[in-house]
Amino acid sequence: MLENLETAMFDIVVLACTLAVLLYWIWIAAKKEFIGRLATAMTMIALLADLAAIILRMITSGHPPLSNGYEFLMTFVGGIIAVYLYAEFRYKLKSLGAFVMPIPFILLMFIIMTMGPEERIAQAIPPALKSQWLTFHVVTAMFAYGAFAVSFGLGIMYLLKSGKEDKGAKPKSGGVISYFPSLDVLDELSYKVVGFAFPLLTLCIITGAIWADYAWGTYWSWDPKETWSLITWIIYAAFLHARLMYGWKGKRAAWMAVLGFAAVLFTFFGVNYLLPGLHSYAQ
Repeated sequence: MLENLETAMFDIVVLACTLAVLLYWIWIAAKKEFIGRLATAMTMIALLADLAAIILRMITSGHPPLSNGYEFLMTFVGGIIAVYLYAEFRYKLKSLGAFVMPIPFILLMFIIMTMGPEERIAQAIPPALKSQWLTFHVVTAMFAYGAFAVSFGLGIMYLLKSGKEDKGAKPKSGGVISYFPSLDVLDELSYKVVGFAFPLLTLCIITGAIWADYAWGTYWSWDPKETWSLITWIIYAAFLHARLMYGWKGKRAAWMAVLGFAAVLFTFFGVNYLLPGLHSYAQ
């Protein structure tokens, strides 16, 4: 019964996320307020359904949803949507949804296209995962990665708007880009979001190291996941260092936000599905 309810929640997440993407795109083109409200409502439904699916998985499996790739992706989706909704309500930045919400949509399509029902069922948790440190590790990763997805969306918006202005053409009144915030606002928000996410990524790596010592007897073994997590950390550390010490703003900062999220995606997908290592259980 609970398994069927969890499947229904997953279907709702997919449907609501798909509708949210379409509605944000329609809203940003037509600027009809009721469409924007519908887009936000669909996003909230997607988040609630995702949380419900995760909780149901925890109840049926008896452990946190951390035992396979499906469960990790669902937490990733939830983190992105939660941080995005906070940004939308806090900064009144609905246009950002057109660039952030496609990311959880793509993750959900990845689940549908690559994972059969047998790969989505609750599994017995491996001994290496039986640690509270892993829970802290994944929770910090979920919100850090979600925030980095938001900074990616802001970076894309900045590059689109600055590219238009560099050509000497002001965005047409009523055009998509004309509804973007100013370049200064996009740049500052991207910096704030990375500033929020970076300490979480740091905690993610630290708790992961403690868990690794518990599970494998060593804090760091240069496993591919560890290596790429460190590369991602270095990219965002360079972003913040260049901003604080050298005043990097504008296109350079936007490109670093995009590059950083590309590293995040490779840390998850490239390592889990292409490179062998200790984290193979997440496949």
